[in-house]
Amino acid sequence: MTVDIERIYDHKQEQGVVRVLVDRVWPRGISKEKAQLDHWLKDVGPTTELRKWFNHDPQRFQAFKEKYEQELHQNDDQKAAFKELQDIVNNNEHVLLLYAAKDEQYNQAVVLQQLLTE
Repeated sequence: MTVDIERIYDHKQEQGVVRVLVDRVWPRGISKEKAQLDHWLKDVGPTTELRKWFNHDPQRFQAFKEKYEQELHQNDDQKAAFKELQDIVNNNEHVLLLYAAKDEQYNQAVVLQQLLTE
C-alpha cells in the first residue's frame, strides 16, 4: 500500500493510481474533467473555521494538526469520510491524495498521509 500526496495543479495521470481530492472546497481553475478523480471526500477536509484559522501558517501547523486530528475523531461527518478514506487505502495498492494548497509541507494532506501510514 502506497499513499502519496500531490497538488492537484501539478497532477499527472498515472495508471493504477486511485485519485482522491481531500479538500472541502473545489480547487479554483480545475474542471471536473481535468481532475479525473476517483473520489472527492470533501468532508475529510478540515472545517472552514479551522482552515481559516490555520491559513497555512507554518508556525500554526502543529496546533492545526492536533485540532484537525480531533475533528477527524469527533465530528461525525469527518469521521465517516476518514473511515471511507481508510477503506479506499486498504483496498488499493496506490492512492494519491490531491489538494489545492500552495504550501506542499503544511496542509491537511500531509496530516492525512501520516495518519494513514502510521
